[in-house]
Amino acid sequence: MKAMILKGIRDLSVDKTPLEPARLPVPAPGRGEILIRVSRCGVCHTELDEIEGRTPPSKLPIVLGHQIVGRVEKAGEDAGRFRPGERVGVAWINSACGRCKFCLQGMENLCDDFSATGRDADGGYAEYTVVREKFAYGIPEVFSDSEAAPLLCAGAIGYRSLWLAGLKDGDSLGLTGFGASGHLVLKMAGYRYPASKVFVFSRTEEERRFARELGAEWAGAIEEEPPEKLHAIIDTTPAWKPVVLALRALEKGGRLVINAIRKEDRDKAESFPGLDYARDLWMEKEIKSVANITRRDVVEFLSLAAEIPIRPEIEEYRLEDANKALLELRERRIRGAKVLKIE
Repeated sequence: MKAMILKGIRDLSVDKTPLEPARLPVPAPGRGEILIRVSRCGVCHTELDEIEGRTPPSKLPIVLGHQIVGRVEKAGEDAGRFRPGERVGVAWINSACGRCKFCLQGMENLCDDFSATGRDADGGYAEYTVVREKFAYGIPEVFSDSEAAPLLCAGAIGYRSLWLAGLKDGDSLGLTGFGASGHLVLKMAGYRYPASKVFVFSRTEEERRFARELGAEWAGAIEEEPPEKLHAIIDTTPAWKPVVLALRALEKGGRLVINAIRKEDRDKAESFPGLDYARDLWMEKEIKSVANITRRDVVEFLSLAAEIPIRPEIEEYRLEDANKALLELRERRIRGAKVLKIE
């Protein structure tokens, strides 16, 4: 099969083509697994962190990609949830132990044996992939393959972030950073909380314009003060500065949800403003982090997305152009979500 593989950690400021084309054997599904012929795979910021070693893969070489849509090609022994030809998706959560106290409570995201697609197991930058069938999801018919791909990560993690924000209808919501996940959260919030207003903080005027087009009440730079204090803010940036600025923008008793798999090293942070406890964190403000996603998040979000329905803004690329898509993502040339066409 054709694939784009990462053989080692790369510096993207120097190496603009970190992924190499390769021909690999088609993987065979094991017990409880299904073989998927991949049609689309979304491109995520987390792949940049994997490539540059901030969230290093647990094995090399590896096939990246964790927003996978395709059709079941073959089922392994004891795998019977899906029929050959059925359309399925695979998300960031690739497996968990299923036995620990977290798994037994439906919180597989906190399992010590959590395994991520495209980081710990080969992902979707290839023509085929395998996954345990319990971590595959039926895709609602309302979505095309390209529309469905970003829902499996940007959408599902955005859904979990919005849930953790504890928003009530009429509460004001802030979004710091406005990439693939942010634009889907804005659409979700508009549907679930019609009386709420959404305020967007972003580094570029293009992203701020896009946010206003999608219905944001206000969109400004990261450093700007919003016109009112906010009940909740979801931060999707890899930097520390927006965290402190977001805390300042919160209403008393407000909650900041940090939806980021990692943050920059404090000693390397640019213009990191000091945290003033009385000004920034006092008055019962909260900070909550998002750690991965659960199976339940994916299932519930796909159902909600079909009900709305959410139509992600997408840009499509050939598999062979994966490096171009990643470079544009790094340079913040983004409008919505980037998706690789495998077939």
